[in-house]
Amino acid sequence: MRVIDDKGENLGILSTRDALAKAKEQNLDLVEINPKAEPPVAKICDLGKFLYQQKKDERKQRAKQKKEEVKKIRLTFGMGQHDLEMRTKQVEKFLEQGNKAHIELFMRGREKGKKFLAEQKLRDFLKEISIEFREINKIQKTPRSFFIVIGK
Repeated sequence: MRVIDDKGENLGILSTRDALAKAKEQNLDLVEINPKAEPPVAKICDLGKFLYQQKKDERKQRAKQKKEEVKKIRLTFGMGQHDLEMRTKQVEKFLEQGNKAHIELFMRGREKGKKFLAEQKLRDFLKEISIEFREINKIQKTPRSFFIVIGK
């Protein structure tokens, strides 16, 4: 296996027994870095420090990743045209930012009896969105609403 010492210098290719002996001489551990390489790569270092540094690097990577949010938009059955236009602009803004949009058409009282019209109203709202999007979930029905999740 190829061995690297604690200062980052390449010690060359050593047998496992020799590498372990060198690590014990320095009161350090032999840590296998890349087992799939040919020959495998190992490093002589303090295992606790190595694991700590690895976790620290993972945390930095996670912090750099963009977290995708699901933004919710709630529509009602009797909503006016201007309000629908404002909601459309909001959805477009969310999609441009790279977020998903959860659009829900909420029904109250007797509106629940007009399920076909409610689903049609939600489909019409989706047609008004000028940005290209994809349906992540199809239109689904709950007892009080219809909803859909869309993304870019």
